[in-house]
Amino acid sequence: MIDLYYWPTPNGHKITLFLEEAGLDYTIVPVDISKGDQFKPEFLAFSPNNRMPAIVDHAPADGGAPITVFESGAILVYLAEKIGRFLPADVRGRKTVLEWLFWQVGGLGPMAGQNHHFGLYAPEKLPYAIERYVKETNRLYGVMDRRLAESEFLAGADYSVADMAAYPWVVPWKQQQQELADFPHLKRWLDAIAARPATVRAYARGDEFKRPAVTEEGKKLLFGQTAASVRAV
Repeated sequence: MIDLYYWPTPNGHKITLFLEEAGLDYTIVPVDISKGDQFKPEFLAFSPNNRMPAIVDHAPADGGAPITVFESGAILVYLAEKIGRFLPADVRGRKTVLEWLFWQVGGLGPMAGQNHHFGLYAPEKLPYAIERYVKETNRLYGVMDRRLAESEFLAGADYSVADMAAYPWVVPWKQQQQELADFPHLKRWLDAIAARPATVRAYARGDEFKRPAVTEEGKKLLFGQTAASVRAV
């Protein structure tokens, strides 16, 4: 059994996508990030970056004590290695999947996240910041579209953790001020993943948790954190 500390954000969806594809038993432990659940001491004990998702694997492969994992990319690699799926064992295939996984973790996620922040949540609409991140998101969509023109999935012919990582960050393309018609290969990929039964189930799990509009207090919790925020816990 796996405990998934989760909220229905793109990074949270990555892990439910995997768990539903793999058919692993899991329990969701909600972490309402707009209410500050990510600062609870019991959560920080194994997720020191005060971010979800995180997991506790109560049946690790070595048969030992439960294993905790934080950071969505690390969780995907851990789970893929646990079940021997969605991350090739051969050196070349593994290399390619990890390239695209790290591309998402270091590029698409942070840039699209800043796009969301300045376009949707920032108290002051800063044209330079909005344009900067909309254009960078557009560039990254172009990278994916070029790759998917020659490959069914990001890392090749097989669906992998790289696709699971990237997909939730493309779902909100309208909020990111993008136009999918400009990226036909990306649209084909997005539609194909959306139609997978596991994807439908994963997003249905997210729908179980209400996401009201972020309050001003919630914005302070989400966007006003400093080192003191962690030290104060």
